[in-house]
Parts: sequence; structure tokens; C-alpha cells
Amino acid sequence: IPVYDFDGLEPLLHLEDGDTYIVNFWATWCAPCVKELPYMEQIQSDYKDRGLQVLLVSLDMPRMWDSHLVPFVKERNLKSHVVVLDDPSQNTWIPLVDQDWSGAIPATLIYNREKRMFFEEAFSYERLNEVLSNFNL
Repeated sequence: IPVYDFDGLEPLLHLEDGDTYIVNFWATWCAPCVKELPYMEQIQSDYKDRGLQVLLVSLDMPRMWDSHLVPFVKERNLKSHVVVLDDPSQNTWIPLVDQDWSGAIPATLIYNREKRMFFEEAFSYERLNEVLSNFNL
């Protein structure tokens, strides 16, 4: 699982290759995050032929990577791209993701070249589909 500081992650929040991206900030210890992961995975599967990519950005602490995160990703057979954001300067990078983000997770950025939307909520599959209807997939 690749590990980034925010400078390394930030380009992944601004890709302009024609695809639509769901960037989900989560952690293994966050129950609402874990609950919505299957919906992220299902959306990835349902829309993969339409230029949708899901990026799961784990905010797990370094001491949890080997003991929790890696086994979690393997056990759940996550197909979405999983990366770790390891940057203690949350007060600096949180507003760079979205100026209205309180820092709570789960949080999800959905964007493409034309549109950018941010959500500080746990998604259901239906709600994800509803939001994606704004992105002409």
C-alpha cells in the first residue's frame, strides 16, 4: 500500500484525464467508514467501464498499518486503489481538500474536469448513485 504525505497525495485530487474520481477518506477504526466501503467497491465495479475510479485514502496511524490496515484490505479483498495519507499537519491539508471539511471521516471528494463535489457523510449505495448522476457517467 503506497504511503503519501499530502504533497504526494495532492496531485491525485486534481487529475484531469477525463475520468471521474471518488476519493474517500477513511480508517479501519471508523465504523461508518467501514460500513460504506462495500458501496464504494460496488460503485467501482458498476462504473469501471464508464471512466470512474475509486481511491480509498486511509488515515490509519503508522502503528496500525501492518496490524490492521494491510490485513483489512486483504480480508475484504478491496479492488479499489488503497493508499495511506501519513501527514500530521491536518490543519494545513484538510482545508486544501475542501475548505468546509471539519476533518471528520468518512469524507468523500468526487471530481472530474468539469465538476467537484465534497461530502462529509457516510454514503449508502443509493446515495452514491444519486450523486454520480451529476457527473454524466
